[in-house]
Amino acid sequence: MQQSLYDFGLVGLGVMGRNFILNVADNGFKAFGHDLDPEKVNALREEGGDTARVDASVDQETFVRALSRPRKIMLLVPAGKVVDKVIEGLLPLLDKGDIIIDGGNSFFTDTDRREAYLREKGINFFGAGVSGGAKGARKGPSIMPGGSRDAYREVQPVFEAVAAKFKGEPCVAYLGPKSAGNYVKMVHNGIEYGLMQLTSESYALLKQAGGFSNKDLHEVFAKWNNGRLQSFLVEISAAIFIQPDPLGEGELVDKILDQAKQKGTGKWTSQNAMDLGIPIPSIDIAVSMREISALKAQRLAASKAYRRPEVVKMAASELEPLAEAALYFSFMMTYAQGMHQLADASREYGYDLELATIARIWRAGCIIRATLLEDITRAYTEDPALDNFLLSPLFIPKIQESAEAARTLVAYGATNGIPLPALANSLTYFDAYSSARLPLNLIQAQRDHFGSHTYERTDREGTFHTVWE
Repeated sequence: MQQSLYDFGLVGLGVMGRNFILNVADNGFKAFGHDLDPEKVNALREEGGDTARVDASVDQETFVRALSRPRKIMLLVPAGKVVDKVIEGLLPLLDKGDIIIDGGNSFFTDTDRREAYLREKGINFFGAGVSGGAKGARKGPSIMPGGSRDAYREVQPVFEAVAAKFKGEPCVAYLGPKSAGNYVKMVHNGIEYGLMQLTSESYALLKQAGGFSNKDLHEVFAKWNNGRLQSFLVEISAAIFIQPDPLGEGELVDKILDQAKQKGTGKWTSQNAMDLGIPIPSIDIAVSMREISALKAQRLAASKAYRRPEVVKMAASELEPLAEAALYFSFMMTYAQGMHQLADASREYGYDLELATIARIWRAGCIIRATLLEDITRAYTEDPALDNFLLSPLFIPKIQESAEAARTLVAYGATNGIPLPALANSLTYFDAYSSARLPLNLIQAQRDHFGSHTYERTDREGTFHTVWE
């Protein structure tokens, strides 16, 4: 086998890996895969058809020898120790200047560690977040690479070819040094958690307060997806509501257990935001709600132990426009929180992120793609130094117009016992962020009273302590 035969290598031929490498091959690059499972290797060969275009092996040496130099090897394996194990297996077979790309959801500090370790050995390493699920990997994902800019230039033609396109532009761009790519993907996933929770709350409102059937829900979400709420999550929700149950009568959505699982990226986003001191309450509560959902047995017991309000129905004609505006409002709050975290992390970790570029590459291919991202791209293009787009003149009228619907429905949910935590947190975040004065002066007084922690004053400079009576 000629060493220069294949342009791109990929380790991990699960559903994501197989789809991604076939995407590479479809776009004119010869690709070679590796997996220890012979069934996965054979599945790729069968689907690929022409082994001169795409091939694979269970043998690591055969895999490495098949790649042209500098070797470009992407890993699509589970985050954690598996990544380190694969890297250690590849290292003795690689030459200086070769490139390893981690395409999984690795924690950003692990990427920093691996990048420094491999740099000493002359190997280029960078993390590249890939969003879009299995279908995106096959037809065009959003890709978020970070690391060595020179190494990225080597894989740029491949990534730009396989990435999703928005009005002809590839949804991929070099984001910054070190772990910038994995960090941006982490926050992307945090925003995803928030948007999913908010969408589920809108579903609950329409169903419980308005008595909407699954057919009604399909029609409402499809209508929303043709307006300012156009997004991947609203689009697939519309389809989900009318998916028949393959094992029985009715729609599948009604038979699915209400326990949402998670892989940790939302939790990482929340934890890191707390480390940075950036408020992201819509994302935080989305993580917490998945944890509450897991307490199914306790929830069933509590539902029997406590009286709950009887839901006072709302007219569908009144509820639907309120729900649309409230969801639009809370979507803006969730994106704003995530972008604010990216702005602060960029300074803290030296990423030098361009927020307009990030919003731009999220416009197609990824799970959080939405029409709203066009406005976010524009806001950061007009003012690259913007910390939070809630301060952008482009968004102030949009938020002003939709906030009242959020207030109405948060109050309605509280009165009628319909939990709307992400919507409520979005509203509280907005009210706190737009308040010139908060009651935290009392907290500072309390801290000084019991712990001599000092405080600052509004009427003079300096730090003060009082011996409280």
